[in-house]
Amino acid sequence: MSSAKAAAKDIARLRQEIRHHEYCYYVLDEPEISDAKFDRLMNQLKALEAEHPRLVTPDSPSQRVGGAPREGFLTVRHSRAMLSLDNAYSYDELRDFDRRVREGIGRDRVDYVCEHKFDGLSISLQYEDGVLVRGVTRGDGTTGEDVTPNVKTIRSIPLSVARDILKKHRLPGDFEVRGEIIMTRAAFEGLNRQQEQQGLKRYVNPRNTAAGAVRVLDPAITASRRLDFYAYLLLADGRPPLKRHADSLAALQQMQFRICAEFAASRSIEEVEKYCDRWEEKREKLPYEIDGIVVKVDEAAVQQELGHTAKAPRWAIAYKYPARQETTLVNDIIVQVGRTGALTPVAVLEPVQVGGVTVSRSTLHNMDEVERLGVQIGDTVLIERAGEVIPHVVKVVKEGKDRRPFAILTKCPECGSRIHKAEDEVAYRCVNAACPAKRKESLLHFAGRHAMNIDGLGEKIVDQLVDSGMVKDVADLYHLKLEPLAALERMAEKSAQNLLDEIEASKKLSLSRLIYALGIRFVGERTGQLLAEHFGSLDALKDATEEQLIEVPEVGPKVAASIVEFFSEAANKKLVKRLVEAGLNVKEERKAPKDTRLAGKTFVFTGELSNYSREQAGGLVTSHGGKVTSSVSKKTDYVVVGVEPGSKYDKAKSLGIAILDEAAFQKLLSK
Repeated sequence: MSSAKAAAKDIARLRQEIRHHEYCYYVLDEPEISDAKFDRLMNQLKALEAEHPRLVTPDSPSQRVGGAPREGFLTVRHSRAMLSLDNAYSYDELRDFDRRVREGIGRDRVDYVCEHKFDGLSISLQYEDGVLVRGVTRGDGTTGEDVTPNVKTIRSIPLSVARDILKKHRLPGDFEVRGEIIMTRAAFEGLNRQQEQQGLKRYVNPRNTAAGAVRVLDPAITASRRLDFYAYLLLADGRPPLKRHADSLAALQQMQFRICAEFAASRSIEEVEKYCDRWEEKREKLPYEIDGIVVKVDEAAVQQELGHTAKAPRWAIAYKYPARQETTLVNDIIVQVGRTGALTPVAVLEPVQVGGVTVSRSTLHNMDEVERLGVQIGDTVLIERAGEVIPHVVKVVKEGKDRRPFAILTKCPECGSRIHKAEDEVAYRCVNAACPAKRKESLLHFAGRHAMNIDGLGEKIVDQLVDSGMVKDVADLYHLKLEPLAALERMAEKSAQNLLDEIEASKKLSLSRLIYALGIRFVGERTGQLLAEHFGSLDALKDATEEQLIEVPEVGPKVAASIVEFFSEAANKKLVKRLVEAGLNVKEERKAPKDTRLAGKTFVFTGELSNYSREQAGGLVTSHGGKVTSSVSKKTDYVVVGVEPGSKYDKAKSLGIAILDEAAFQKLLSK
């Protein structure tokens, strides 16, 4: 067998295996392999496709992330208008809908299908010969925007559908799937936690966030969000290809699309009402937000007979749940300190029932939000509860007679340290690493595998150490004694001694690990290594100015300001002093390069390498006397390009800088 044929066979096998695991992970939520193993499979596929570019196909899993940002969207006309739905706000209106349907077709009884009403962005996915060729937004209902590279990044959207599945359901190769792109509650909260940690504004709601992530010109932004797609309509030549809508949903599920798994066929409007009641009680438990139930006539022929108005189909309606809003009084505004040190204003409310839950507090997120709302102590506000989270204040409905403005504190309410705020951020922060509000999180980070690698210091032990008062900051770890440690729950003398041995061994670890372990904002493992190499000691680092810090490769103004801010805090200076006194390694042992074959040469890496991690490749360069930076400039000598290179590759071409693929890089190293 020729090498090309062998590669084609391996590529086909890898694609099939990766598609299976994508379906298990992103649609079924039942992963069968670890993330690391999945990444290895994907890297193998990318490497083979890089060697044989003629074998790359549009539906390959490697093609999910599109290339460079585009300059604008093209518009595409829909095969069949994407209409909005009429709404019913009561069961009386729902029964009126049922009456109109029955009168419209002259029947006494009609079968319906009930589904959750997803709150996201409607999208049309068009497939040709079973392969996804186009993703189009709803737009004005007649034409929408072509967002194909963006939707390809959403892992729950199949890039192709197997011919045997299409054949089983007697479906043509060319078909259309309509559905909703959404962001789950967990993904939305995770994104907002990330925003808060970076001192950025929170996103308002999952629907707008999902819609905004799809309608961007850079597919990489869409890919960075954890978006999901739920299919709700199957079409061929603009019409339902199967006799019943329930059959279409079942077919879509077998085609490996996510659908509303809790959809139900109902033989009367009374059964529809029971479905609506059931899910109003249970909707808080769903992983996504719904604001109602979509009710559709099941039979495709009846749908066709009923037709549609200029705006909405006559065969479907959305039953909307009552809004979960109430008005109440703001008795006070207090400040809470989060685990990252961010200060959050919280409204203390006159207790009120919202959706069956008594609410007495509501986060105000940050001072920008307080000012936007114009809320003061003593005001009457409208609050809204979405999901099982603390409600948020929607607006001020009545200003209080003796209202008092809220001002952010100048000192942390937990530890009394000075509050810090960067000019380009909305968050106020306590940067004291030993602040009680941050204590447990700081300890877990300090003990992490990539930090001080203290095996055995997990959440349960940290909880006991902090709650018992044995540990108030990371320096206290180095003063623990065997007897009180062994007395903790689930600890014995042997496990306690093992933990003490781990703590003692951590003293010998590198300065770069210690810098990362301190938990300085924006300072990750790589930055810790660069800082240790540049300054050589913790003393030199803590006394460095912003100007000196910016001289370090990959350290920009934001990172430099964060480092200076950290070491300017008196409590942090005291903590560092105690760590030094405990005997931790605070000097970097600078290894002499093996040789100087790359001396004076500067390298930049972009894209994913097949045989090295970015750190390993950079280590090889420095071991031969070269230098690695993160940005391309006229001073750059080589740009090493892996799979899916970014904008650095384009900049290198425009500047005429030497570009090496991985094979050429290895050849250069071996000279």
